[in-house]
This record gives sequence, structure tokens and C-alpha cells, in this order.
Amino acid sequence: MSDLVLRDVRVVALDDETSDEPVDVLVRAGRIAAVGPGLEVGGDGDGELVPEVAGEGRYVIPGLWDKHVHMAQWGLSQTRLDTGGTASAGEVLARVQDRLAWGFDNPTGVLVGWGHRTGRWDRQPTVAELDAVTGAVPVALISGDCHHGWLNTAALRMLGGPETDKVVAEAEWFPLYDRLERLPGAGEESEFAVARAVQDAHTQGVVGIVDLEFGRPWEQWRHRSAEGMPPLRVRTGVYPEGLDTVVAAGLRTGDPIGATDGLVTMGPLKVITDGSLNTRTAWCCQPYADGHLLELPSGAANLPADELQSLLTRARGAGLETALHAIGDAAVSAVLDAFAATGVSGSVEHAQLVDPADVLRWAALPQRVVASVQPAHLLDDRSVTEQCWPDRTDRTFMLRSFLDAGIELALGSDAPVAPLDPWLAMAAAVHRGPEGGESWHPEQEIGPRDALAAAVDGQRVRVGDRGDLALLDSDPLGEAGDLTSAERARRLRYTVVSATVLAGTLVHGG
Repeated sequence: MSDLVLRDVRVVALDDETSDEPVDVLVRAGRIAAVGPGLEVGGDGDGELVPEVAGEGRYVIPGLWDKHVHMAQWGLSQTRLDTGGTASAGEVLARVQDRLAWGFDNPTGVLVGWGHRTGRWDRQPTVAELDAVTGAVPVALISGDCHHGWLNTAALRMLGGPETDKVVAEAEWFPLYDRLERLPGAGEESEFAVARAVQDAHTQGVVGIVDLEFGRPWEQWRHRSAEGMPPLRVRTGVYPEGLDTVVAAGLRTGDPIGATDGLVTMGPLKVITDGSLNTRTAWCCQPYADGHLLELPSGAANLPADELQSLLTRARGAGLETALHAIGDAAVSAVLDAFAATGVSGSVEHAQLVDPADVLRWAALPQRVVASVQPAHLLDDRSVTEQCWPDRTDRTFMLRSFLDAGIELALGSDAPVAPLDPWLAMAAAVHRGPEGGESWHPEQEIGPRDALAAAVDGQRVRVGDRGDLALLDSDPLGEAGDLTSAERARRLRYTVVSATVLAGTLVHGG
């Protein structure tokens, strides 16, 4: 925790309108100690001069957060074979064949790809056709939603997977995903990727994430701090298989993880209650439009209601909040039942398809249950939504409805499913379509101020709040005037972050 003063900055108003006159912002011991013009600062606790950053009239906001990240996977996705944007199994196979011909450098010996989405393919891929182009080289291709893996026989055997000719999805896939990251050499590759990802996050004004990585991320971040990883605030999740370990250690949500300077804390219990849209496993109240082709026409729950409630009851007793993945409307309804029955606080992660009646039921819960949504997903999922849920597209990504009902909104990326880029997330929430394209169900758009407020972890540039700040070259809100949602989104999307301050320490720019 450090001391720092920003001179001559303009505070971006997230609540009531404030003066546009430049002020100074003083951070002492990692907290905002004073905000006002011409502050007399004096020395720090050791009598040294407090470092200063010349704002020169630039704009300041609280540091940004991404409330749903798989940090190791996000870092690694930058180095993996890109299978995104493909329209068929054949296109992916061509990329794999090309990479194998040129050679690849991976300490695990496995060629890993990431990004394909099979939701709109005319058929599902097979192990046999992957074997035909890969031979004995282990190959694992991770879907863009991370809910299935297309593995060849060599990789299935290496990771202890099932004997199958199909992709491995959901409950069968996630353990293989974890084993892939535990292979010899994977750890070193992962840590290098995470360090680079943290530095990239700083350039975007990001000071904190909720890391919902598999395994024991609380231990990984302790090790990273000891090894000199660039600093970042992190709340680490735990999955049901790690719950006994966390409970035995007495770790409660919000407890600091030792030897991390208080930057890393214990986060929620994460439970994946259903699947995903692209994999056709999200649990819905009505069948998918192409459900007649599916083994489970409406998707399905990943665990029964009594088991989910038992997990939540145990979490509450152990002092843990919960983060419940729910994409289909049946899954959202089930997790709201579980929240109501147990009284535990936490979040619904994704909340992609929601019954309007459940929005009202959600808002009536007595405890805090946040809508943790990833708006950039709608950019990728629009076409498959119109194919699979054509009769319910108006009930997807209901950000405006959540806010109007009084439900707290938090934005994230689910990186690597979407980039760890809060400006992209905010822009997609403001204009529900691509740059230069029409907005999809604009009645669910939110304003730039609401989007920014949902990305700062409840912080403001005010005395007592954390000394986490981002200095911007322009006001991301500006004067609304007669701007279209696309123009407002563009202003957000291309905001330049010239400096980032974490707990009073300058971690990017100046």
C-alpha cells in the first residue's frame, strides 16, 4: 500500500452530477484520503515526498474490475491454436493440419486449440476425423464457450478420458480440462501467460478480477505474489470438489490469502448448474428449436435441486458466498429457488435467458444476489440464439430489466470466452450489436453511466474508498446529447487509459 497524489484531474460522475473543475486526489496507505483542489500533501509516513502524477486535466474513474475470469485459461488462450470463426469441422481440421506441418512448441507435448463454436455447424465433429489428421500427436481443441473438448484418441488416453467418438462435454469434460493444466510443463507455461495477462489488464485500467479458475487458485495467487507477479486484486473461487479444503482452512469469503499483501482474498463457491448455449446443454423451460436432434431437447441440470441446496447451505455455514452458473431459464429459476431456500448471498453467473417473472422474484430476495453478466457474449451468441431460441430472443441478456427491478449488476468477460476487456463489455451493454451494426433488442440497452458503474466494484473517487484509479484521456460518458447508442458505445470502446493506480501504486503509464 502506497501514497500517491494525482494533480489536476476531472472526476467522472457515476452518480449525481459533479463539477467538471480539476481536483487533486490524494491516496494514503492505499486509500483515498482527500479529494479537492490544490491539496497540501506534505510527506509520507517516512517523511519522504509523496509521488505525484500530473493529470493535466485528464479524467479519473475508480479502477475497473472483471467479475468473471478464468485467468490461466485467458492467458493461455493468447498462445493456443486459434480455432475461432470456423464454420465447420473441416475448417478446424485444416488449421490443425497446418499447425502440425509447421510444428508447434508446447512443453506438454499437446497441441491445444481454442475458440471453435459448433452451435451453427451442420454436424458435430468426431474423434475419428481428428485422428486422421493428427496421428499419435495428442490434440485437445477447446470450444469457445469452454464447455466441451474435441480430443483425439492420443489426448483422450493421456488425460484419462472416456472411449468415445464424440466431443467430451460438461461433467465429463471439466476434469480433463483440469488434467490438461497439470501435465508436466503446463505450470511454467501458464504462469508466464498469467503474468502477461495481468500486465495487459493494467493497460485497460483493470485493478481486480474474480478468478473462477479450476483447481486451487487461492494457492496459485499466493505463489504468484511470492514470485513477484505484477500486482492485482483477486477474489478466488472454489468449486465443490475443493470445498472441503477451504472449509478445513477456515477461509471465508473476503478473508485475505496470506502473503499477498491483502490483494488476494477468498471469493465464492462456484457451482456450474447447467451447460451452455453453443453446446446445447443450457437447461431451458422449453426445448431448443432443433431439440429433436438432441439427446436432451431442453438441456438439463447438472445436479439435482436437493444437492444444490445442500451445497449452498454448507457454504453459508462456512461463511462463503456462492456464484451459480445458470444460462438457461430453467437453470436461473432453479438457482433462484436455491437462493430463496438457503438465504445465502452471492451471484447468478451469466443469467443469459431469464423468464420475466423470475426477474421480479429475484428482485424480491431479501439477501444480496448480483446479476453477474458478460455482455460481450451477446455479440457471439446472437446468431445461435436466433437459431436455437428464436421464440425467446427478447429474454436474453436482460440488463435493462435487471436494473429497472433493482437488481445489482456486475459486468465481466468469462475470459477466455470473451476478451478480458471491460471497455468491450461496457460497449456491448450500451449498444447490443457490432460496431456499425444494429442493436439487438435495444429495449435491453443500458446507459454508459450504468455500464461504468457496474464495472468498478462499487467504488467511487471519494474519501475512504480504495486507492485504485484509472486516468483517462477523455470522458467516457461526455455529454449524451442526441448520440445514438452506437456512438455512445464507440466512445466507451475506444477510451484510452493513460495510467492505472492500484492501492496507491502506479502500475501502468503516468
